[in-house]
Amino acid sequence: MTGEHQTLTLLLFSAFVAVTLAITTWVSRKRRGSAEEFYAGGRLFSPMENGFALAGDYMSAASFLGVTGLIALFGYDGLLYVVGFLVAWLVVLFLVAELVRNCGRFTLADVVAARMRERPVRIAAGTSSVTVSVLYLVAQMVGAGSLVALLLGGTSEAARAWTVIGVGALMVIYVSLGGMRATTWIQIVKAVLLLGGTIALTALVLMRFHGDLDRLLLTAAERSGHGEAFLVPGLKYGGDWTARFDFISLGLALVLGTAGLPHILSRFYTVPTARAARRSVVWAVGLIGGFYLMTIVLGFGAAAIVGPDAVRGSNAAGNTAVPLLALDLGGGAGSTGGTVLFAIVAAVAFATILAVVAGITLASSASVAHDLYASLRRRGGKPRSEVAVARVAAVGVGVVAIALGLLARDLNVAFLVGLAFAVAASANLPVLLYSLFWRGFTTRGAVWAVYGGLVPAVVLVVLSPVVSGSPDSLFPGVDLQYFPLQNPGLVSIPLGFLAGWLGTVTASEVPDEAKHAETEVRSLTGAGAA
Repeated sequence: MTGEHQTLTLLLFSAFVAVTLAITTWVSRKRRGSAEEFYAGGRLFSPMENGFALAGDYMSAASFLGVTGLIALFGYDGLLYVVGFLVAWLVVLFLVAELVRNCGRFTLADVVAARMRERPVRIAAGTSSVTVSVLYLVAQMVGAGSLVALLLGGTSEAARAWTVIGVGALMVIYVSLGGMRATTWIQIVKAVLLLGGTIALTALVLMRFHGDLDRLLLTAAERSGHGEAFLVPGLKYGGDWTARFDFISLGLALVLGTAGLPHILSRFYTVPTARAARRSVVWAVGLIGGFYLMTIVLGFGAAAIVGPDAVRGSNAAGNTAVPLLALDLGGGAGSTGGTVLFAIVAAVAFATILAVVAGITLASSASVAHDLYASLRRRGGKPRSEVAVARVAAVGVGVVAIALGLLARDLNVAFLVGLAFAVAASANLPVLLYSLFWRGFTTRGAVWAVYGGLVPAVVLVVLSPVVSGSPDSLFPGVDLQYFPLQNPGLVSIPLGFLAGWLGTVTASEVPDEAKHAETEVRSLTGAGAA
């Protein structure tokens, strides 16, 4: 890219950083310093505000960069991500939102611990939440690195590394100073920017083809080199039975994983009532649905206008399809329109990454402080403030995410998020649903459900083609590939539910009927909710 692209993009991005840092500073001066303020923003947000924040949390770099790139490279098969990400919200809307808001205070573990022995349940749920959060953070870091590589022509690995470090440093500042209130307002600003940029690009793509979607799809198929195969299932996931099982595995992970994502669950505590939580989800579904419909147009538009070869040449995983499309729509390299549009899209993508990593970091630091620290600290010792521990945890999570982001820089960000969804669906969703709906569920069942999904999911990823055994792996020179699927969901999700059932039926403890009745009444009516 030319110096003009770099300068304008950096100016726009710097403006966003300045605005968000101003928000963080303003909020940090107003906050009371309580755990409720830090974790839940004082529960003062309206359903519309929280709906925009939910959409901002969910519309990540994986959606804007990775999904569009997958559609540009693989056509119809890339649509699986769009369908999975959107259908997942039906699970959240009907099974999770109101009940979680009524039963918990700040984290997933609060819901489960309401009727179980707290210590083992909080340790298990906290460990799982941090694992999911770090996997999700890695995807955002990879997206940041891909954008910088594109801006600098792919010539500077050092610049990519420093960008990942810079994003990590900013997210720690947002979380440690501003807490949930600052993070929420940053999400709202980012959601508006992202939706505005996506609408503008979609309109330009449709104008290029005079509103003729058939012509858009046929041109994309023609330029793809695959012909009609580009527009039907099977290009990525239909080659053999392994690919088909991978397709099913990924679909399960995407549809079931959202309801177990810690940073999504924590959003339901920022509104005053369960009804407000449900209305938040309705707002989020509308915003997210419109966004994903537009990513379909952008993906096929990138295939038709830029071409898969150019997309792949810029970034093998397709993460730079949208900025390249913006450059072409604005008039091409060297044109003023191309420079401006490219800079705007790149800056919006950076803003997307920054906002999402702030939300995830806050959720993971809350799990460390509210669940792990509170359960593991020595009794009788001088307790440290949970909020202080959460701020320290944000630094630790940031360091881990930076290191893994540098390691996984060549993988598709949407694919990486698919792994995070698989772990969330395997470890968090079974224990959440069992706790809410199974009268006979026990503490052993809860712990087994978490570890019975978490451990197999992580182990299967380590033994999959993602980590070793193929040229596209994290470690191409090593071969530990014993599990053929790239996404573990097909195996690990049933194992999580099975382990929870097995732990419960083999437990000697008698389920506490009174606590279950109390939880049931609270979840359905909101009586006694925080």
